[in-house]
Amino acid sequence: MSKPVDLGSLKVGHNIVIDGEPCRIVELEKSKPGKHGSAKVRLVAIGIFDEAKRTLVGPADMKVEVPIIEKRSGQVVSITDTVSLMDNETLEMIEVPLPKDEALRAKLEPGVTVEYWKIMGRAMITHVREG
Repeated sequence: MSKPVDLGSLKVGHNIVIDGEPCRIVELEKSKPGKHGSAKVRLVAIGIFDEAKRTLVGPADMKVEVPIIEKRSGQVVSITDTVSLMDNETLEMIEVPLPKDEALRAKLEPGVTVEYWKIMGRAMITHVREG
C-alpha cells in the first residue's frame, strides 16, 4: 500500500517508491523556480529491501508514491533459510527472509519476540525485543 504526495514536500529520512521499490531518502536538493519553469527536486534514495541506490528528478509539484509501513511484532517459530514468524495480534504465520545484519541474525532463536515491518506486501525483521 502507498499514498500519493507532492515531491516537494519530502525530506531526508522519508520513504518513497521508485521503480516499484520502497526506498529511504538519503540526499535531497531543491532548486528555486526559474523564469520559465517550476522548482525542481533531485533526490537520492537507498532501497529498503535491496539496498540499491536510486535517483529521481522532477518538478516539485509532481505526485509520487510513499509506502505505508506497518510496524508489527511477532514471535520466532523456526529458523531455516527463512524465519517463520507468528504475528502477536493476528496469530497468522508469515515467512520473512533472514536479516542481512549479522548482529541481528545472531540474536534470533525460536521463542524470541521481534519487531518486523510490512511494506507493500513484503516483510523484514528490524530488531529483537529484549525481555
